Amino acid sequence: MIRVRDWGRVEYPETWQAMREFTAARDAAAADELWIVEHPPVFTLGQAGRREHLLAPGAIPVVATDRGGQVTYHGPGQVVVYTLVDLRRAGYYVRELVYRIEQSVIQVLEGLDLAGQRVRGAPGVYVPYAASQAHRDIRAAAPDPSPAGPGGAAPAEPLFDGLAKIAALGIKIHRGCSYHGVALNVAMDLAPFRAIDPCGYRGLAAIDLATLGVPIEPPAAAARLVERLQAHLNP
Repeated sequence: MIRVRDWGRVEYPETWQAMREFTAARDAAAADELWIVEHPPVFTLGQAGRREHLLAPGAIPVVATDRGGQVTYHGPGQVVVYTLVDLRRAGYYVRELVYRIEQSVIQVLEGLDLAGQRVRGAPGVYVPYAASQAHRDIRAAAPDPSPAGPGGAAPAEPLFDGLAKIAALGIKIHRGCSYHGVALNVAMDLAPFRAIDPCGYRGLAAIDLATLGVPIEPPAAAARLVERLQAHLNP
Protein backbone atom coordinates (compact mmCIF):
# COMPACT_ATOMS: atom_id res chain seq x y z
CA MET A 1 0.00 0.00 0.00
CA ILE A 2 1.22 3.49 -0.83
CA ARG A 3 2.08 5.51 2.27
CA VAL A 4 -0.02 8.67 2.76
CA ARG A 5 1.25 11.84 4.44
CA ASP A 6 -0.95 14.86 5.11
CA TRP A 7 1.27 17.92 5.48
CA GLY A 8 -1.53 20.49 5.81
CA ARG A 9 -0.90 24.00 4.49
CA VAL A 10 2.73 24.42 3.45
CA GLU A 11 4.63 26.82 1.23
CA TYR A 12 5.18 25.61 -2.32
CA PRO A 13 9.00 26.03 -2.46
CA GLU A 14 9.41 24.10 0.80
CA THR A 15 7.31 21.21 -0.52
CA TRP A 16 9.06 21.16 -3.88
CA GLN A 17 12.44 20.94 -2.18
CA ALA A 18 11.21 18.13 0.07
CA MET A 19 9.96 16.15 -2.97
CA ARG A 20 13.31 16.51 -4.69
CA GLU A 21 15.18 15.41 -1.58
CA PHE A 22 12.87 12.44 -1.05
CA THR A 23 13.27 11.32 -4.67
CA ALA A 24 17.06 11.75 -4.69
CA ALA A 25 17.45 9.74 -1.48
CA ARG A 26 15.04 6.88 -2.14
CA ASP A 27 16.26 3.42 -3.08
CA ALA A 28 14.55 0.37 -4.56
CA ALA A 29 13.12 -0.58 -1.16
CA ALA A 30 11.59 2.81 -0.38
CA ALA A 31 7.81 2.85 -0.20
CA ASP A 32 5.86 5.03 -2.63
CA GLU A 33 4.11 7.98 -1.02
CA LEU A 34 1.18 10.33 -1.59
CA TRP A 35 1.57 13.79 -0.06
CA ILE A 36 -1.60 15.76 0.62
CA VAL A 37 -0.99 19.50 0.84
CA GLU A 38 -2.67 22.86 0.52
CA HIS A 39 -0.57 25.80 -0.65
CA PRO A 40 -0.87 29.51 0.07
CA PRO A 41 -1.55 31.45 -3.16
CA VAL A 42 1.16 30.81 -5.75
CA PHE A 43 1.55 30.61 -9.52
CA THR A 44 3.86 27.87 -10.78
CA LEU A 45 5.53 27.66 -14.17
CA GLY A 46 6.38 24.24 -15.57
CA GLN A 47 9.47 23.49 -17.61
CA ALA A 48 7.64 24.54 -20.77
CA GLY A 49 6.13 27.58 -19.06
CA ARG A 50 6.21 30.91 -20.88
CA ARG A 51 5.86 34.11 -18.89
CA GLU A 52 3.54 35.66 -21.45
CA HIS A 53 0.88 33.35 -19.98
CA LEU A 54 1.18 35.29 -16.71
CA LEU A 55 -1.23 38.08 -17.61
CA ALA A 56 -1.33 39.98 -14.32
CA PRO A 57 0.09 38.01 -11.37
CA GLY A 58 0.06 41.03 -9.06
CA ALA A 59 1.25 40.25 -5.54
CA ILE A 60 0.94 36.46 -5.88
CA PRO A 61 4.43 34.90 -6.08
CA VAL A 62 5.55 33.08 -9.21
CA VAL A 63 7.76 29.99 -8.92
CA ALA A 64 9.51 28.43 -11.92
CA THR A 65 9.57 24.72 -11.20
CA ASP A 66 10.70 21.46 -12.81
CA ARG A 67 7.37 19.77 -13.45
CA GLY A 68 5.94 19.32 -16.91
CA GLY A 69 3.39 21.71 -18.35
CA GLN A 70 2.73 25.42 -18.41
CA VAL A 71 1.36 27.80 -15.76
CA THR A 72 -1.19 27.04 -13.05
CA TYR A 73 -2.42 28.43 -9.75
CA HIS A 74 -2.45 26.84 -6.30
CA GLY A 75 -4.31 28.27 -3.34
CA PRO A 76 -6.48 27.60 -0.28
CA GLY A 77 -9.45 25.34 -0.93
CA GLN A 78 -7.57 23.28 -3.52
CA VAL A 79 -6.56 19.68 -2.80
CA VAL A 80 -3.05 18.93 -4.04
CA VAL A 81 -1.77 15.35 -3.98
CA TYR A 82 1.84 14.73 -4.93
CA THR A 83 2.49 11.26 -6.32
CA LEU A 84 5.95 9.95 -5.40
CA VAL A 85 6.03 6.65 -7.24
CA ASP A 86 8.86 4.33 -8.33
CA LEU A 87 7.67 3.70 -11.87
CA ARG A 88 10.31 1.09 -12.61
CA ARG A 89 8.98 -1.02 -9.77
CA ALA A 90 5.37 -0.24 -10.62
CA GLY A 91 5.87 -1.46 -14.18
CA TYR A 92 4.47 1.56 -16.05
CA TYR A 93 5.84 4.89 -17.16
CA VAL A 94 4.79 8.52 -17.31
CA ARG A 95 2.00 8.33 -19.90
CA GLU A 96 0.32 5.51 -17.98
CA LEU A 97 0.88 7.39 -14.71
CA VAL A 98 -0.92 10.43 -16.11
CA TYR A 99 -3.80 8.23 -17.29
CA ARG A 100 -4.13 6.58 -13.88
CA ILE A 101 -4.11 9.91 -12.04
CA GLU A 102 -6.75 11.32 -14.40
CA GLN A 103 -8.86 8.19 -13.96
CA SER A 104 -8.69 8.62 -10.19
CA VAL A 105 -10.05 12.16 -10.46
CA ILE A 106 -12.74 11.12 -12.93
CA GLN A 107 -13.94 8.43 -10.53
CA VAL A 108 -14.02 10.90 -7.62
CA LEU A 109 -16.18 13.18 -9.76
CA GLU A 110 -18.44 10.28 -10.72
CA GLY A 111 -19.03 9.67 -7.02
CA LEU A 112 -20.17 13.30 -6.76
CA ASP A 113 -22.52 12.98 -9.77
CA LEU A 114 -20.22 14.96 -12.07
CA ALA A 115 -19.01 13.87 -15.50
CA GLY A 116 -15.26 14.40 -15.66
CA GLN A 117 -13.43 13.84 -18.91
CA ARG A 118 -10.07 14.05 -20.62
CA VAL A 119 -9.04 16.30 -23.49
CA ARG A 120 -6.59 14.75 -25.92
CA GLY A 121 -3.18 16.41 -25.68
CA ALA A 122 -4.13 18.54 -22.66
CA PRO A 123 -3.49 16.60 -19.42
CA GLY A 124 -5.93 17.17 -16.59
CA VAL A 125 -9.65 16.66 -16.00
CA TYR A 126 -12.49 18.79 -17.37
CA VAL A 127 -16.23 19.07 -16.74
CA PRO A 128 -19.02 20.30 -19.03
CA TYR A 129 -18.94 24.10 -19.23
CA ALA A 130 -22.73 24.31 -19.18
CA ALA A 131 -22.57 23.21 -15.55
CA SER A 132 -20.30 26.16 -14.76
CA GLN A 133 -22.66 29.05 -15.56
CA ALA A 134 -21.98 30.55 -12.14
CA HIS A 135 -18.26 30.65 -12.87
CA ARG A 136 -18.90 32.20 -16.28
CA ASP A 137 -20.87 34.93 -14.45
CA ILE A 138 -17.90 35.48 -12.13
CA ARG A 139 -15.61 35.95 -15.14
CA ALA A 140 -18.01 38.38 -16.83
CA ALA A 141 -18.38 40.52 -13.69
CA ALA A 142 -14.67 40.90 -13.03
CA PRO A 143 -12.24 43.33 -14.67
CA ASP A 144 -9.98 41.67 -17.19
CA PRO A 145 -6.24 42.15 -16.47
CA SER A 146 -5.33 41.23 -20.04
CA PRO A 147 -5.72 43.25 -23.25
CA ALA A 148 -8.10 40.70 -24.76
CA GLY A 149 -11.32 42.36 -23.66
CA PRO A 150 -13.72 42.77 -20.76
CA GLY A 151 -14.42 40.02 -18.29
CA GLY A 152 -11.74 37.66 -19.54
CA ALA A 153 -13.98 37.17 -22.55
CA ALA A 154 -11.37 35.84 -24.98
CA PRO A 155 -12.87 32.70 -26.50
CA ALA A 156 -11.47 29.38 -25.38
CA GLU A 157 -9.68 27.31 -27.98
CA PRO A 158 -12.05 24.94 -29.82
CA LEU A 159 -10.41 22.06 -27.99
CA PHE A 160 -12.21 23.22 -24.85
CA ASP A 161 -15.61 24.15 -26.24
CA GLY A 162 -18.21 23.50 -23.56
CA LEU A 163 -15.62 22.58 -20.92
CA ALA A 164 -14.01 24.02 -17.79
CA LYS A 165 -10.94 22.61 -16.06
CA ILE A 166 -11.35 21.24 -12.56
CA ALA A 167 -8.05 19.38 -12.04
CA ALA A 168 -4.53 20.19 -13.27
CA LEU A 169 -1.70 17.73 -13.52
CA GLY A 170 2.08 18.00 -13.80
CA ILE A 171 4.78 15.36 -13.36
CA LYS A 172 8.58 15.18 -13.09
CA ILE A 173 10.54 11.93 -13.54
CA HIS A 174 13.97 11.53 -11.92
CA ARG A 175 15.84 8.21 -11.95
CA GLY A 176 12.64 6.42 -12.89
CA CYS A 177 10.65 7.93 -10.02
CA SER A 178 7.88 10.51 -10.20
CA TYR A 179 7.09 13.57 -8.14
CA HIS A 180 4.69 16.53 -8.39
CA GLY A 181 1.13 15.37 -9.07
CA VAL A 182 -2.47 16.59 -9.28
CA ALA A 183 -4.45 19.60 -8.02
CA LEU A 184 -8.25 19.31 -7.63
CA ASN A 185 -10.22 22.55 -7.24
CA VAL A 186 -12.65 22.06 -4.36
CA ALA A 187 -13.78 25.35 -2.75
CA MET A 188 -11.43 28.17 -3.64
CA ASP A 189 -11.17 31.74 -4.85
CA LEU A 190 -11.12 31.27 -8.63
CA ALA A 191 -10.21 34.89 -9.39
CA PRO A 192 -6.43 34.27 -9.69
CA PHE A 193 -7.07 31.94 -12.64
CA ARG A 194 -8.17 35.05 -14.56
CA ALA A 195 -4.65 36.45 -14.12
CA ILE A 196 -3.14 33.63 -16.20
CA ASP A 197 -3.77 31.53 -19.27
CA PRO A 198 -4.45 28.31 -17.34
CA CYS A 199 -2.08 25.60 -18.53
CA GLY A 200 -1.08 27.96 -21.36
CA TYR A 201 -4.54 28.11 -22.98
CA ARG A 202 -6.10 31.54 -23.47
CA GLY A 203 -9.75 31.63 -22.45
CA LEU A 204 -9.74 28.25 -20.68
CA ALA A 205 -12.17 28.46 -17.75
CA ALA A 206 -11.25 27.05 -14.34
CA ILE A 207 -13.96 25.72 -12.07
CA ASP A 208 -14.26 24.17 -8.61
CA LEU A 209 -16.64 21.77 -6.91
CA ALA A 210 -18.26 24.49 -4.83
CA THR A 211 -19.24 26.49 -7.91
CA LEU A 212 -20.69 23.33 -9.40
CA GLY A 213 -22.93 22.99 -6.35
CA VAL A 214 -21.05 20.17 -4.62
CA PRO A 215 -20.91 20.93 -0.86
CA ILE A 216 -17.80 18.94 0.07
CA GLU A 217 -14.96 20.11 2.30
CA PRO A 218 -11.35 19.78 1.05
CA PRO A 219 -10.37 17.08 3.60
CA ALA A 220 -13.27 14.89 2.48
CA ALA A 221 -12.40 15.44 -1.18
CA ALA A 222 -8.76 14.62 -0.41
CA ALA A 223 -9.77 11.35 1.26
CA ARG A 224 -11.79 10.30 -1.79
CA LEU A 225 -8.97 11.21 -4.16
CA VAL A 226 -6.30 9.43 -2.14
CA GLU A 227 -8.42 6.27 -1.98
CA ARG A 228 -8.72 6.23 -5.77
CA LEU A 229 -5.03 7.04 -6.29
CA GLN A 230 -4.03 4.17 -4.02
CA ALA A 231 -6.23 1.84 -6.04
CA HIS A 232 -4.82 2.97 -9.40
CA LEU A 233 -1.16 3.65 -8.70
CA ASN A 234 -0.27 0.38 -7.03
CA PRO A 235 1.48 -2.00 -9.44
